[in-house]
Amino acid sequence: PAYNLIERLRTHRDEVLRFVTDLRVPFDNNLAERDLRMPKLKLKQKVSGGFRSTEGAEAFATVRSYLSTMRKQSVDIYQALVLTFQGQPPMPKLA
Repeated sequence: PAYNLIERLRTHRDEVLRFVTDLRVPFDNNLAERDLRMPKLKLKQKVSGGFRSTEGAEAFATVRSYLSTMRKQSVDIYQALVLTFQGQPPMPKLA
């Protein structure tokens, strides 16, 4: 495992160190980890037994991911939801 990690870091050196040359790239991925942590901890405490189906879990993850992306891009979430229900959802900006 250690050798595989070192080899991957060596192979993907430019991507791993991108935060050094591009100040828009965060040093860590804590924000992405926090996005995943919420459903795992808080939701599990509120909903006994989790989701009733895989489709329900996937739909929840899709909506949550979309709203999280909109929030990170400083889009007004209320306005994004209004437009979505009007059939004109704002699309996230691609990097």
